[in-house]
Amino acid sequence: MNDIKPALLMAVVFTIICGGIYPAVVTGIAQAVFPKEATGSFVTDRSGREIGSALIGQPFSDPKYFWSRPSATTDFGYNPMGSGGSNAGPTNPDYLKKVADRVKAFKDAGVSGEIPTDLIQASASGLDPHISPEAANVQIPRVARARGMKADELKRLVSAHAEDRQFGILGNPRVNVLMLNLALDRLVP
Repeated sequence: MNDIKPALLMAVVFTIICGGIYPAVVTGIAQAVFPKEATGSFVTDRSGREIGSALIGQPFSDPKYFWSRPSATTDFGYNPMGSGGSNAGPTNPDYLKKVADRVKAFKDAGVSGEIPTDLIQASASGLDPHISPEAANVQIPRVARARGMKADELKRLVSAHAEDRQFGILGNPRVNVLMLNLALDRLVP
């Protein structure tokens, strides 16, 4: 009986420290140092209405927008509560059909040549908000036709929204699709 009392007391103390005090302190520091990121990096429209997050991908299927990387999340695409990949391998017939359907959709939309893999294969999280600059560039002719714009204007817009590697060495160059499409709407409503 003497051993149980200290064990229960330690469980209560560590629950309060690790389950309450530590998360509160870390959350407070995050909100003080990174207020936008700590609250989800929400993006608002001109009226102040939240329309998405810069951290989570969104589906775009209208030809006048740049399309995002496919999502493999459960229940519905870009579901933050169901984050994860499909775990389907390169010999899985369902996976191969999905990839073939995605390639066909891009070919039907007028994309010619090689289609970058990030447009036809989902990321590991299924929530990636970015595509490669190459993936954005192959979509320029379709978006230009749908918007009645010159391709050179769109190339400049894509270049302006291209983000370099983090710290110059981590990851690959990328373009946030939501931010690019919002800039596109501001340029040509």
